Order: sequence, then C-alpha cells, then structure tokens
Amino acid sequence: MAISQRIKSLQARGNELSDTFYQLDVLNGITGTGPSVPKFTDTLNKYGHQYPVPLEVLQVNVGKLCNQSCAHCHVDAGPDRREVMSKENMEICLDILKKHNIPTIDITGGAPELNTHFRWFAEECRNLDRHVIDRCNLTIIVSHPKYHDLPEFFATHQVHVIASLPYFTRLRTDNQRGDGVFDDSIKALKMLNAVGYGKEKSGLVLDLVYNPSGAFLPSDQDQLEAEFKRQLDRRYGIRFNHLYAIANLPISRFLDYLIQSNNYEQYMTTLVEAFNPSTIEGLMCRNTLSVSWDGYLYDCDFNQMLDLKVDIEDNHISRFNVEKLMQRRIMMNQHCYGCTAGAGSGCGGAIAL
Repeated sequence: MAISQRIKSLQARGNELSDTFYQLDVLNGITGTGPSVPKFTDTLNKYGHQYPVPLEVLQVNVGKLCNQSCAHCHVDAGPDRREVMSKENMEICLDILKKHNIPTIDITGGAPELNTHFRWFAEECRNLDRHVIDRCNLTIIVSHPKYHDLPEFFATHQVHVIASLPYFTRLRTDNQRGDGVFDDSIKALKMLNAVGYGKEKSGLVLDLVYNPSGAFLPSDQDQLEAEFKRQLDRRYGIRFNHLYAIANLPISRFLDYLIQSNNYEQYMTTLVEAFNPSTIEGLMCRNTLSVSWDGYLYDCDFNQMLDLKVDIEDNHISRFNVEKLMQRRIMMNQHCYGCTAGAGSGCGGAIAL
C-alpha cells in the first residue's frame, strides 16, 4: 500500500509560489519569468463579454488534506495540509441547495473522503435528490481499513465517482503520483467494479480523469478513452464509463514544475497559440460556482487556488445571493488559456469535441 508523500506541499516548503499573489505576478510577467503573451481578457473580448448562465453545479472543496502529494497538483494538497471544511459550512451549502435549484453537487479536495463529515454531507446531498459527484484519487480507498467500504457507501447512495488515473501503465502513473500509486489505484478500481461501478445498466457511474504528465496538451479525448478502456480491460479486467482529458493549468505545483524544468515559456506559448474560440461557450466558469474549504465563492476551482474570488461583495456562502451572482463579471487571468486551448478543458473534460 502506497501513500504518496514524494514531495511536500509548496506551503510546507516555504516556496514563494505558495503565495497566490506571487503566482499571479509570474503569470502576468511582472516577475520577469516567462514570455510576454497577450492578456487573456483581451483575447477573449474579441469574441464578446462572457456572462454566467443558470447555475448547474456547486463544486465544494471540503479540504486540502490528502493522502497523496502529487507533482502536478493545482490544489497544493497533501498530508501536511490542515485546511478542512467545517460541518457548519457544509450545513450552509445544504441550505443553499434547499433554496435553489442547483442539480449537481461536486465534492472535491484534497482527498474529500478525509474530511470527517464527508459521508454525512454526501448522504444529505443525496437526500435532497441532487446528483452527487465525488472526485476520488482511488488510493484513499485502500489506504486504511476504515476507507475500504467506500465503494459500498458510494453504491448505496449512487454517488457518481470521478477518479484520477494519470495513465494505464505503472511507470507513468507512479512518476506523477508516487511509487505504488498505480497498484493501489488498480486495487481500488477492482473494488469499485465489484460493487457494480462501470458496469452496463448498473446506474453506477465511474469516470476516469487523465491529465498529461508533462508540458503538453492532452491528446484527443475520445481516442484516449478508447485506449484506456482497451488496455485496462485487457490487462486487469477493469471497466469504466467515460474518460475526461484535462489540461494542466499553469498554477501551483504544476507552475513550479514548469519553471524548474525550463518549460514555462514554451508551455504558455503553446496554450496561447492553441486558443480555440469554440471552447468559450462551454467554459465551466459560466455554469459552476466553486466553494472553498472556508466558504468563499469562486468562478471555478482554478480561480479558487489563485484566490480570485467572485467579483461581488457577497462572496461568502453565508451571504449567498444568486441574483447578484448571475449578474457578476467572471474573473479571468492568464491561466485561463489552459481551459481554452485545443479542445478546451474543464472539470468535465474536453469542451469542443
């Protein structure tokens, strides 16, 4: 059993990139690091201003505590992080769901299952007849006996599991996430399959997330899905429903990797040159709100990690005002090129298929 602690978080290392203001300075060329690229807002404005559409997803980050410490993590999560959402803030999220017709609750982390109140929260969301997503790193399921029954819990409450698996081979997966992570992930996938996940007509949805291991964009999502299905079935008898190909955004630990490997300039240039206006309509910041562990509101999970709160005064869940939120200006910066490059990218994978 592996618990990946291959690196400490940026925060624990005292790395200057743990400061979100410094990250934004890097992205905007203020530090002198990287290329001079067009401002994303100027590029986007050529195609008209972007406004929110009716809210479909409330994505809740229940904490940065994680049993893994992955090299690419945009959350800078890990075993050394102690930020976790309180039950009080979860109760406020439930009140929001009761008052507003938001069909999907997307629970993320860190490893969300490490939050003491995770199971209670997921169950309460299902009691409200919401579509509940759990973003699972897989290894949490086999990390300790008290998590071994997670597949049964997920199945009982029909939780939609979106699981991280960098690749279908041990070498590429362990290089990104730590020694032993691949083997533990395969064990966890088999446990999920055993209770019906990924099986036809079971109603239990198991999706996988792929993100590149280096400074390049994902390949075609449909082709990746077909290859993952073929290889995982052939090698391990594992089944799943869909694969989401998500680009690595130049923030947090991936930004650190880009700078340390001298790939930052090339990667930013790649993102800018691959800008695709066909992705704009499907950007997740339009139909999603992201909630941080301490209850603040963001246009997306990536903005949350840069501390770019929603552009209204009532920016905390305790002052949730859907009318003002629907009239807000979406906050954008240079990292947004990652969501609009190539086929586009969001928490649901490619946008322009």
